[in-house]
Amino acid sequence: MAKHIFVTGGVVSSLGKGLTCASIGMLLERRGIRVRLQKFDPYINVDPGTMSPYQHGEVYVLDDGTETDLDLGHYERFTNAPLTKDCNFTTGKIYLSVIEKERRGDYRGRTVQVIPHVTNEIKQAILKLATPDVDVVITEIGGTVGDIEGAPFLEAIRQFALDVGKHNCMYIHLTLVPYLKAARESKTKPTQHSVGELRKIGIQPDVLICRTERELAPGDAEKIAQFCNVEYRAVIEERDKEFSIYEVPLSLVNNKLDELVVEKFHLDAKPLVIDDWKDMLERIRKPAHDVTIAVVGKYVRHHDAYKSIYESLDHAGIDRHCRVRIVKIEAETIEREGAEKALSNVDGVLVPGGFDERGIPGKIAAIRHAREHGIPFFGICLGLQCAVVEFARHVAQLDGANSTEFDKNTPHPVVAMLDEQRNVTMLGGTMRLGAYECVLTPGSRAHTAFGQDRISERHRHRYEVNNAYRERLIAAGMAITGTSPDGKLVEVIEVPNHPWFVAVQSHPEFKSKPTAAHPLFRDFIAAAIIHSESGKRSETPRSRTAVSAS
Repeated sequence: MAKHIFVTGGVVSSLGKGLTCASIGMLLERRGIRVRLQKFDPYINVDPGTMSPYQHGEVYVLDDGTETDLDLGHYERFTNAPLTKDCNFTTGKIYLSVIEKERRGDYRGRTVQVIPHVTNEIKQAILKLATPDVDVVITEIGGTVGDIEGAPFLEAIRQFALDVGKHNCMYIHLTLVPYLKAARESKTKPTQHSVGELRKIGIQPDVLICRTERELAPGDAEKIAQFCNVEYRAVIEERDKEFSIYEVPLSLVNNKLDELVVEKFHLDAKPLVIDDWKDMLERIRKPAHDVTIAVVGKYVRHHDAYKSIYESLDHAGIDRHCRVRIVKIEAETIEREGAEKALSNVDGVLVPGGFDERGIPGKIAAIRHAREHGIPFFGICLGLQCAVVEFARHVAQLDGANSTEFDKNTPHPVVAMLDEQRNVTMLGGTMRLGAYECVLTPGSRAHTAFGQDRISERHRHRYEVNNAYRERLIAAGMAITGTSPDGKLVEVIEVPNHPWFVAVQSHPEFKSKPTAAHPLFRDFIAAAIIHSESGKRSETPRSRTAVSAS
């Protein structure tokens, strides 16, 4: 029977439950234990797909096309556990399933209630991952203990221990131990109150992970253990990580959390081997190179809106022994100030995905600046579409070229929605979501990066390069170096006579790990290093068309 770890949070949000779950999963995997991870989100939206990035951060997409919470990105970056639609449930998704069952008559006319119908639905969602080939299921409960939205989930995991046996369940609670400068001491009372709320529900934590700015004094740990009814050794200090989030697993190892889990569940575990992880952290500490990358986006004010982008840049830096300094630039800033000023002294320009027309002129101006100045450029999803529009206007001389997403009456719709998408009315129904295969052109930069002819990448977009303009773009000097296997969809474009100009329709940031950087991000940073160390940051443009290789 699979064992279950439930991770909850108290006092405040953003304590790092997702990172903690990912780190626990990584440590157990390294000990030969088969894990699965999932997250329950208390909000009533059915999924994050239609939520604003300012509200929710990025939407993380899985191979099966499921749009999920960004914490699942942590799960994939830290572990090799497969993620599917069964790994992320919202209150909306749970209630929708219950209502559909009621409409079908599955409840045979009984009154539908939170207990048992909603809680049973939640427990069934947990059990979906508890297959015979899994040793431990790690379930994160989003939100904070005491939130009204999270009550059904907490009740469900309380009942779950009664269903499968308390010896098969472990409750880990993250909490805050704030340091008050005026009093010059840490305060344990918020943690006591948070655990008290859990115990009122009927959940007794087995482990407390205490987030703190400063070292947790032995006296404070003893007080927490005594008042919260937790073993002293199970009160774990987790100080803020200013250096790297990838230090978290090592911190948990130092506090022997993996040993507590193995002991609790009597697991047959191998000795922990994480030498490669330690080597990775050492490369972060001692970089040989230093580059500055401009991320020109629409949502840069909210860090989590491009979470996987930033992480993937860091992964590439780790691989290339390079410190990557990220400059976040609002696309609208470039519209006001001009690309020359906004992009001065950068070694690479990355334009990420997004929707709607706000900031598009700024993105196009940034792409033009990178193309004409020979600055390494990487376009992702909307970044590819903007690159096609920019190239069509300024190189192929297609005046007024645009995407029909931004201008339905453009004389040159170089980016447009496919015919079969036009009659779909449900928001999200027109999207190309999940993993799709791509065939690469031998000798292209993309092919060189991957080292193979066929790849699979995840997608999340509506609009495609208009095939009616392919030949005109190619004649002007653009190379289409990746297509769908049937050749009908453009997946990768490049400007050959440029130090490094690559744009993809997919979201490669969803397949990067700190120990295995994504090939395109890796080569993008390698090109940025060459740009930085060749002293080209202030170089003037040589041409209004594609820049020739130096």
